[in-house]
Amino acid sequence: MPYSSEHKQKTREKIVESARILFNRHGFQDVTIDMVMQNAGLTRGGFYNHFKSKEALYGAAVSSFLMGRGAQWRADAGVDPTNPDPDMARQMIAGYLSPEHLGDLDGQCPMIALPSDIARANPEVQASYQELLEAMVWLFESGLEGQDDKARQKALSMAALCIGGMILARTLPASALVQEVRLAALRTATEMAAR
Repeated sequence: MPYSSEHKQKTREKIVESARILFNRHGFQDVTIDMVMQNAGLTRGGFYNHFKSKEALYGAAVSSFLMGRGAQWRADAGVDPTNPDPDMARQMIAGYLSPEHLGDLDGQCPMIALPSDIARANPEVQASYQELLEAMVWLFESGLEGQDDKARQKALSMAALCIGGMILARTLPASALVQEVRLAALRTATEMAAR
């Protein structure tokens, strides 16, 4: 008896979430299909019922963050994308540049965890990454509209500070500089949101 479409969708989601976590931990090159399927509690044979390739799974894993773990993270941070205003932008900045987000390797945003991998990925995966960036920029820009005619430029700068600050903080060895970098990005992005 064939599986229901609901069962197939849940299995696909399980594979994607397993892959998202493993890609965050190990990067694209060091994750195998066998690892993903074993982590999901499934057999390798079922992989190709859901994806054509590891690259297709990678794109799906990056895309899944926005409405999956990212939505959970935004809710925990008190960010409501349906109410874009300066307070939401500041809450997004505070949550994104928080020590908790910095330490959450498994749940971390792919824009922080995977930039070098994404730069070498196929165009579909890069488009998934761009989708995440555009969502962040949209939230910031919506909160800045009406403040001045440079809302888009400010929103892009704030996103660059958030993402770049976290990437830099993650790549440093444990030291006071990690927190200095994170806090400097936090202060500057928050000031930009307040202006």
